[in-house]
Amino acid sequence: MVTRSQSQPQRTARARLLRLLIRVALVLVALFLIVTFVVVPVGFGIAATNMPRETVGAPPPGFENVSLMTTDGDRLAGWYAPPHNGAVIVLAHGASGSREAVRAYAEMLTRHDFGVLAFDLRGHGESDGQTNLYGWQGTGDVSAAVAWLGEQSDVKAIGGIGLSMGGEVLLGAASANPSLTAIVSEGATHRSMAEFRAVPSHANPVVGLQPWIGYTVVGMITGDAPPTPILDSIEAATSTHFLLIAAADVADEVEFNRVFADAAPGRAEVWIVPDGGHIGGFTHYADEYERRVVDFFSATLLDG
Repeated sequence: MVTRSQSQPQRTARARLLRLLIRVALVLVALFLIVTFVVVPVGFGIAATNMPRETVGAPPPGFENVSLMTTDGDRLAGWYAPPHNGAVIVLAHGASGSREAVRAYAEMLTRHDFGVLAFDLRGHGESDGQTNLYGWQGTGDVSAAVAWLGEQSDVKAIGGIGLSMGGEVLLGAASANPSLTAIVSEGATHRSMAEFRAVPSHANPVVGLQPWIGYTVVGMITGDAPPTPILDSIEAATSTHFLLIAAADVADEVEFNRVFADAAPGRAEVWIVPDGGHIGGFTHYADEYERRVVDFFSATLLDG
């Protein structure tokens, strides 16, 4: 039989243990919130402006090294192969990559007589400038490429292929470059809060807290401002056609690219790649990818 004098210490011990467990739980929750909403986005923001550059090899056969100049004075390194059908495709790589990452795309396009200008976005590969894995200054880079192509006498039409960040850059640059009349974008989603909130699933402010902190850190480090939102650019680029590629196993890609297509009725189509992950279309479905892309550019850039 437990007496009152014996049960009191037991209740006191249980109460102390409960208070300790509550304190530990609160500490763990606080640590989780700090790591999730401070450490991770701040760390990514720092990494997004300080990533090591990818090494670039020799140009593919038939290509030469070229240099482009942006209007604000950054030199961009590139490879160029002239067209045999009058159309040149600008290739824009993904975040932390370089033109080395689009080598296979360049070789595929030249087999079909398209010219190719593959270049390193500023802060990537062998190009000058501050690294920004969101590509906020990418419109100026694309404009430099389009201006350079405009000086080549054998270039009659210009298209573009962009992968991930490169796709976002091309889509965002469409309205500022009306001569870029056909764009293939694979794996594009968002690069600013205005773009992040473009899809219904991101309406919850808590969902947007982490990217907001990351974008803010990038802006503080680089001094860059977020670019024209992709949706605004697509809507304004009334003479541009779009082939938007998304991976079925990356839900955000599917949702964003359907929203992008809705912004250009009659000018955009979406290809949902069955699997293969982010920008895995060409790797996993090479023949279909080549056919779709070549047919798209042939229909939108070539006479007849």
